[in-house]
Amino acid sequence: MKLNIVPARTGATWVKLGIRTFFKQPLAMSGLFFMFMALLSVASLLPFVGSALALALLPAATLGLMAATKEATRGKFPTPSILISAFRAGQQRKQAMMVLGALYAVGFLGLMGVSALIDGGQFAKLYLVGGKITEEMVLQGDFQSAMWAALILYLPLSLLFWHAPALVHWHGVSPMKSLFFSFMACYKNFGALTVFGMLWIGLFMAMGLVVTLIATLLDNPGVAGLAMFPAAMLMVSMFFTSLYFTFEGSFVADPDPSGEPTHTIDINA
Repeated sequence: MKLNIVPARTGATWVKLGIRTFFKQPLAMSGLFFMFMALLSVASLLPFVGSALALALLPAATLGLMAATKEATRGKFPTPSILISAFRAGQQRKQAMMVLGALYAVGFLGLMGVSALIDGGQFAKLYLVGGKITEEMVLQGDFQSAMWAALILYLPLSLLFWHAPALVHWHGVSPMKSLFFSFMACYKNFGALTVFGMLWIGLFMAMGLVVTLIATLLDNPGVAGLAMFPAAMLMVSMFFTSLYFTFEGSFVADPDPSGEPTHTIDINA
């Protein structure tokens, strides 16, 4: 297996492939995403350990959606059982995925702990436990500082875990090595990931503008409120569908023979 270094424009290809694959199996992919959300929501409701458990399940659940995308690219209909693919790949890989989930939970709770040092835990409590957000709270300087600190710290955490579940599941890479190779792949392909992210931000903004425009033309502001949530969920479903292609494009078994100007680095050396 080799790390594939791609040009920045490849990020746009990943977005297109994700959207195209979603529309090959729109009912399956959107349904699996809602099941993914329901699974994490139910886990988070458990007393005392709910939030930590939901965080620990996130890498495995995300891998399930990537596996569903892989099935869809083959023309197959992904069934709900594919969401637990991470726990059906043998004892060794299941344990590795559980370790990865525990590391993610510890990392995320750690960055929330840092934010709690800034505002006394207001932002962390709101994010992890929920509650009512008020204008007065949002306008507090400490709350805003805690929010930005959490966002900044989440960037390196997300890069560490971006490809890690797929590396563990499909290539049997150990949890710690998967984190290293995931970060290196994101670092080497940062241009492509930046294009990927910016395009998705632009698509989300365009979706919001379209919904608002339709509500304005109908002279019914309530339409925007009713349509915004399901439209946003469909967009998020497409985003998660596209994640598989960022992995597929970043790691290859052999150098690309197509003539595309890419470079590879052997990560097994």
